[in-house]
Amino acid sequence: MNQYYAKVAKGLENIAAQELESLGAKNVSPEFTGVSFTGDKTLLYRVNLWARTIFRVLVPITEVRCVNRDVLYKEVKKIPWQKYISPKNTLAVHCTGSNEKLKHTHYTALQIKDAITEQQIEKFRYRSNIDTKNPDILINAHIEHKNCILSLDSSGSSLHQRGYRLAMGFAPLKETLAAALLEMAEYSPDLPFLDPLCGSGTLPLEASLKALNIAPGLFKNKFSFMNWRDFDKSIWEDLLTEAKDNQLTELKSIIVGSDKNLEVLSQARANAKKCGIADKIKFIQTDISNLEPPADKGIIICNPPYGERLGEVEELGKFYKMLGDIFKQRFTGWTAFILTGNKELSKQVGLRTSGRIPVYNGPIACTLLKYELY
Repeated sequence: MNQYYAKVAKGLENIAAQELESLGAKNVSPEFTGVSFTGDKTLLYRVNLWARTIFRVLVPITEVRCVNRDVLYKEVKKIPWQKYISPKNTLAVHCTGSNEKLKHTHYTALQIKDAITEQQIEKFRYRSNIDTKNPDILINAHIEHKNCILSLDSSGSSLHQRGYRLAMGFAPLKETLAAALLEMAEYSPDLPFLDPLCGSGTLPLEASLKALNIAPGLFKNKFSFMNWRDFDKSIWEDLLTEAKDNQLTELKSIIVGSDKNLEVLSQARANAKKCGIADKIKFIQTDISNLEPPADKGIIICNPPYGERLGEVEELGKFYKMLGDIFKQRFTGWTAFILTGNKELSKQVGLRTSGRIPVYNGPIACTLLKYELY
């Protein structure tokens, strides 16, 4: 059993922990913006393939002292890096955290990179090239007080970058957050789903992938663990086969995204096509004022503008009121969820909430408001 650490968005730690347990992780422990857990190599690959709510999976190597840059350099240079990286591999170091002497993450990452490559030159007379965009081996360093945890990043590019999104609308939701909102809303594949402000389609797409049991990692061509010395190709190929065999071919209930903007809807359709589900999911061009329910019950989740990046608060107040009116008048029997980062705007909906879940959309503190539409 190995120790692993999943990086997650602030506020999604408990949801990510539940997901990891469902994938077979042991000793799952949520922490601030992360979840520690244990498992074998198969689990590490499975989490990268299947996780919908986490960014990346780290494998801790060791913890070293880092009271200042010289101590950090010496300690990093003592680690037998040949166990993890060959001079033939390209390398990048990503750093988070700081202390009194190591205040700049970019500079700290350079110190660690220099210590590793200096050791390579002494041992092998040549060193890894640096590739910050698509390295073979990605080292993660996290500074906390006078210690630095060094880990191998098994994921490479962030797992929220599924690989299916060819185009993005304005202010798009991250796929990981969209997947987490579906969990918060207790979305089940046998329920009709509607996003009346779908933009480039992230919520309907994530709902479809969940409903059809499609592993999000199937759209990614490369994970960092594939470049590791101990990569087991047979385990990975078995997991891919299992994932493809367990996909469903039909939705149990309809999934609909609507938007008045034809341009973003064409982006949504292109993204659905890249997913291979263009014929499963329905996108409709309509203004919210003309919106009609596609079924007699179901779940609505929408992410209207907050007045942070798009639109101005005064005009948006009228829009939020109209949203509440349409839900109340036309969607009896449905459960609606509105994600908003603006408390004043949420008051304009004019409906009694049956639940309020705090959540972050990037750096913006938001609330997922629940409305039972009796």
